[in-house]
Amino acid sequence: MTNTAPMLLIDPSKDGRIVDANIAALRFYHYSDEEMRNKHTWQINTLGRDVIPIMNNIANMPGGHKPLNFTHILADGTLRHVQTYAGPVVLYNIRLMLCIIHDITEEVHLKKELEFSAAHDPLTGLLNRREFYRLVEAPSFIAQGFCLLLIDIDHFKSINDIHGHQKGDEVLLVISRILETSVDREDKIYRWGGEEFLLFLPHSPIARALILAEGIRQAVSEYQTLSVTVSIGVAEHHDGEAIDQLFSRVDKALYVAKNGGRNRVSRLPFENVELLHSRGGAA
Repeated sequence: MTNTAPMLLIDPSKDGRIVDANIAALRFYHYSDEEMRNKHTWQINTLGRDVIPIMNNIANMPGGHKPLNFTHILADGTLRHVQTYAGPVVLYNIRLMLCIIHDITEEVHLKKELEFSAAHDPLTGLLNRREFYRLVEAPSFIAQGFCLLLIDIDHFKSINDIHGHQKGDEVLLVISRILETSVDREDKIYRWGGEEFLLFLPHSPIARALILAEGIRQAVSEYQTLSVTVSIGVAEHHDGEAIDQLFSRVDKALYVAKNGGRNRVSRLPFENVELLHSRGGAA
């Protein structure tokens, strides 16, 4: 066997036993030749024995297969993401399988980092507005039984103007952590932009949303080193209501809270939408 890329010669008829490995494979997995020959493929794969049916299918193919991605276990327990190319070979009238291993760990990590960056706000680490619309526009999204909270930091522009943007960033970070410690695991928090945050509460009645909103408002106002307050709009989704309509309603509820003196929670019932017009004035 050549020594360029890690290669394993496997006997599917013997429970996936590794019958040979090239030098590159021994270096990659950190096993001696004897140790590697005493291994089975399922022992170096995080799938365990679940990989055996996959291996048997490949072994019965007339040619090779498309690349498959797995996570392999090295001798010291380190996990590496690998892409494998395998196909049947016949040696001494024995049908074996030759598997070529490519380490793609760095590519996988880079992809995850890029996906995280695309979905999260760089300052707070919270989900961004794009992710909210990706959620609600997904075919699997069920638009029922949820509430939205739209949170706005009162007088945030003044904080930036008087104390500088570093202080403004500090305020955003502290409030982000307050939100994270206030919600349940299935709730989602979005940095909506500027000084606004959006909370998506699935399977949540309006009573729970109002209690949560008031708890957040109080936690922010009582935070010792913050000296800021928030206004919060709350709205419950109704059957047949479009997401844009719901957001317009929670936005108007926030407008009511800010125009009512700030540092308060406001709910705009579905039947009262027509009583209010476009948002404006408060900051």
